[in-house]
Amino acid sequence: MLEKEEERRHADAEDETEKKKRKRRRSRARKVTDAEDEAEERNPNQIMEEEEEEDGNARKIELKRSKKKKKLKENKGNKMEDKSVEKEDVEEKKMVKSGGGIMSTDSFDSLGLSEPTLKAIKEMGFEYLTQIQARAIPPLLIGKDVLGAARTGSGKTLAFLIPAVELLYNVHFTPRNGTGVVVICPTRELAMQTHAVAKDLLKYHSQTLGLVIGGSARRGEAERIVKGVNLLVATPGRLLDHLQNTKGFIYKNLKCLMIDEADRILEANFEEEMKQIIKILPKSRQTALFSATQTKKVEDLARLSFQTTPIYIDVDDGRTKVTNEGLQQGYCVVPSAKRFILLYSFLKRNLSKKVMVFFSSCNSVKFHSELLRYIQVECLDIHGKQKQQKRTTTFFDFCKRDKGILLCTDVAARGLDIPAVDWIVQYDPPDEPKEYIHRVGRTARGEGGSGNALLFLIPEELQFLRYLKAAKVPVKEYEFDQKKLANVQSHLEKLVGNNYYLNKSAKDAYRSYILAYNSHSMKDIFNVHRLDLQVPTLSSLYLER
Repeated sequence: MLEKEEERRHADAEDETEKKKRKRRRSRARKVTDAEDEAEERNPNQIMEEEEEEDGNARKIELKRSKKKKKLKENKGNKMEDKSVEKEDVEEKKMVKSGGGIMSTDSFDSLGLSEPTLKAIKEMGFEYLTQIQARAIPPLLIGKDVLGAARTGSGKTLAFLIPAVELLYNVHFTPRNGTGVVVICPTRELAMQTHAVAKDLLKYHSQTLGLVIGGSARRGEAERIVKGVNLLVATPGRLLDHLQNTKGFIYKNLKCLMIDEADRILEANFEEEMKQIIKILPKSRQTALFSATQTKKVEDLARLSFQTTPIYIDVDDGRTKVTNEGLQQGYCVVPSAKRFILLYSFLKRNLSKKVMVFFSSCNSVKFHSELLRYIQVECLDIHGKQKQQKRTTTFFDFCKRDKGILLCTDVAARGLDIPAVDWIVQYDPPDEPKEYIHRVGRTARGEGGSGNALLFLIPEELQFLRYLKAAKVPVKEYEFDQKKLANVQSHLEKLVGNNYYLNKSAKDAYRSYILAYNSHSMKDIFNVHRLDLQVPTLSSLYLER
């Protein structure tokens, strides 16, 4: 009996021991599983990547060995091949150098520039000169006056800034010498962009740089001027203000005056300011004047600006067309009632592109940008009624983007270098062919640049094409299927009718559109009396409510 009891206790003890062992094994198994799960959660592809890495390393080692063997075997034969490759490289370099279009065969190394300037240019990524740079920089470097005609996107900003920087460097200008070079630009945005390029050029120089433009804090500008600004970039109105009213502005040592986009400056009614500026500045100076078009007013300003007969440079002589080489241009004939629907459909299909849309008035930009945002089409807008800070922020925001939509007036049409614009859409027609040229100049910029332009015309405006053809602007008709346009007309009409702010904005936009149309210089084509004002366009629909 006792023996049986002893055997049972012994068996129970063994069972208990076995149970504990099984429990410990299960626990360890759970821990291992949990750890594996955790690792998989952190990086589900880790094991696969490690295996691939091992395979890859093995392949690399094998490849290295085979390359070594091949190299040893073919070493002798490679001498002839090396010579052939060398020859190909030389030919390729020649091809790059010769370029075409706006590029020349000259490199910046050939100009004999100072080391700090050359270093900055190379950091900016430039090696070869454009045509305008090759022809304008050498005479400017030796102190000659230059009158230059070059289309937009031709590289003329560097054409006058490089000689300006070299001049200040060579005469050892310091802040106590005051202002040695003044660059005048037509718009605030272009002045800011020119200032940014000058800043890059002056990176390794000790000379000082300043910017004076309308809309900025005048007091801060005056303080910087008094401290000594060697290279001053300015708009005409604000520059004249400082010349007349800022005590301590040292401009008597001025060596050079650069006038950029002279035609645009005069179009913006700065003729009187320019005359006064030229009268105030020292006469014994070098002058360079650049203009995309040569008008009578530009000729008058040139006569007033130059003390000697300037060297005339026109890199566009003999060209069969005046717009950029890589630009595909077309127009659509669209009834008034369908204009916005076509624009909306076009923008929806090109959301992955960088698009600029031009309007004839600030109120039109404001209304259409508000309306597009209401219907979930994100866009930016720039117009003359915005504060300078807003315009600046929007401009640089659009520059940085790879895709996006910018609605604007002609304030953004001249001189500005906005990278990689895919489409220029002219929703409202330009005032004349040269304005068309400046608008489409925002795309297909630089050597090898490409882009597209689309002009909206109502049937009554088709005669404008004759003038474009006469101005060497090649355009072809783009047809569209009205059935494929977005079916949103009634929805938009309700939206504008029921929303107080959109309704008010629509009325303002419509009035501004009519005023702008009535002020067209080409009244034989853009005649407000020929417009069918009864057509229920979005902006006119609620005008009388």
